[in-house]
Amino acid sequence: MTDPFFHPVSGFDLPRFAGVPTFMRLPHVELDSQRLADVQVGLIGTPWDGGTTNRPGPRHGPRQLRDMSTMIRAQNGATGIRPFELVNCADLGDVGPNPASVEDSLERMTRFYDRVVDAEIVPLSAGGDHLCSLPILRSLARERPLGMIHFDSHTDLYESYFGGMKYTHGTPFRRAVEEGLLDPSRVVQIGIRGTAYDNEDRDFAKSVGIRVIPIEDFHARGIEDVMSEAKEIVGTRDTYVSYDIDFVDPAFAPGTGTPEVGGPNSFQALQVARMLDGVNIVGADLVEVSPPFDQSGATAFLGASIMFEMLCNIGLSLTGNGSN
Repeated sequence: MTDPFFHPVSGFDLPRFAGVPTFMRLPHVELDSQRLADVQVGLIGTPWDGGTTNRPGPRHGPRQLRDMSTMIRAQNGATGIRPFELVNCADLGDVGPNPASVEDSLERMTRFYDRVVDAEIVPLSAGGDHLCSLPILRSLARERPLGMIHFDSHTDLYESYFGGMKYTHGTPFRRAVEEGLLDPSRVVQIGIRGTAYDNEDRDFAKSVGIRVIPIEDFHARGIEDVMSEAKEIVGTRDTYVSYDIDFVDPAFAPGTGTPEVGGPNSFQALQVARMLDGVNIVGADLVEVSPPFDQSGATAFLGASIMFEMLCNIGLSLTGNGSN
């Protein structure tokens, strides 16, 4: 049984519209708190969108995700998993970025996640744009390259933007491969679609052995078959999960900066996260929620629900209850 201190506040005890919002109503634990040693999974906000190249707004994502996540309850209605009884979870707060500097923000995030990794905490992060994944990977993959299951409309494998800008939300995984943070033979990207500038990203993926599953194959083959292949690719070794909300069709998740039509619905969005059972997850993120484009909070609620599905499987992974 986990420490009751790390259990979320129940809606039976305090109405969901009351109290200070934290991720899933969990306790807030600072990095310098004595309680940090007891945390196994840390939910973290990365409120920064300095890598965005078109429609900004994901810097406001963590705050709206926290607010909407107050609707998350203790038990998974489909699987019966109660993650807060499997592992000690806490909201570790936000990384403090520098909105005027991409380089400084990347360094600040890396230092923050270094402390999380040194404390042997599995980070579950809420973005922020997709460049936020790079400093997280720099901390998690200090000793060995990771595999990755990546849900997205875009590969984020471009070399650069605007004549040499190497750090944007369209380049993080190109940098991660170059820096030896990801083992490309254990990387799978699911849901890729939309118009493109050229074939540069796909050509790079092919040259290093990254498996790209376009949305046409996703729909034709079905979720179970695609996820079975994804889990086979990453195997049983350490794996990162990165989930861009624009993987979901904008009819169900309009609150994002680079929407692409033709994606999965909200139920399918939850299914793919639910089918991560058996994956050895050492970290995960949910990025690109942009509240200015969906002030209703529906996109953020879907994002928080996806985070809960990933949290369930992180709990199974840490306790050895998952199965391939």
